[in-house]
Amino acid sequence: MFSLANKITLVTGAGSGIGAAIAQTYAKAGAFVYVADRDLAAGQGSVESIRKVGGEAEFMELDVTDERAALKVGEQVLAAKGRLDVLVNNAGIGHVGGAATTTSEDMDRLYRVNVKGVFHLTKAFLPAMLERRAGSIVNLASIGGVVAVRERFAYCMTKFAVVGMTKSIALDYAKEGVRCNCICPGRVETPFVSGWIKKYPDPQKAYEEACATQAVGRMGRPEEIAAAALYLASDEAAFVTGSEFIIDGGWSAGK
Repeated sequence: MFSLANKITLVTGAGSGIGAAIAQTYAKAGAFVYVADRDLAAGQGSVESIRKVGGEAEFMELDVTDERAALKVGEQVLAAKGRLDVLVNNAGIGHVGGAATTTSEDMDRLYRVNVKGVFHLTKAFLPAMLERRAGSIVNLASIGGVVAVRERFAYCMTKFAVVGMTKSIALDYAKEGVRCNCICPGRVETPFVSGWIKKYPDPQKAYEEACATQAVGRMGRPEEIAAAALYLASDEAAFVTGSEFIIDGGWSAGK
């Protein structure tokens, strides 16, 4: 297992799903984890789960769309710990619809969370990382940021943007000791996805179709995505920057 001993980390959207799995994985690897989420109960629950197994974590209430709040979180973390070694920009939302049915409000809502949210947290911590000439940023994009996904117009727009931001940050600051990579998952069985499936007239059929999208015939598990996030945060990934890690069960293999 890759080690994050003595690393200070922060994961957004860490109250559930992939974010919670990353936070738990980081804690098991020896990191101190700031669990950032706008859902107070979910975030505190994630912290309790980490502490129950001997990990170190602290909850920080945060809406990533709020630039001032993001900067304040940055100030608080740096004041308390003196540094942030790993930032995981995981918080994100989705939307179903093509260009014809997507409204300006839909576009703005996804952009504020999925794009501006990544920007806000990066701005909050990047200067300190550059000053120390050390740091790893891991962004959660999507297979929808690499190939088009039907009826996900606004979502794909934002996730392609995350991939682009990742590469730009990596190129600009590689010689200053800051690495930036992103993970592009296929469909992962999270509470969000399960809730989305339940809204269909035939949830079982929707579930089976979601599984069939991947060549392996199932959806991914949050801990499988967390394993990649652990590697990218670790010192073993020192030569890795500007990459998009596709973890999609073969979804994009034939595209």
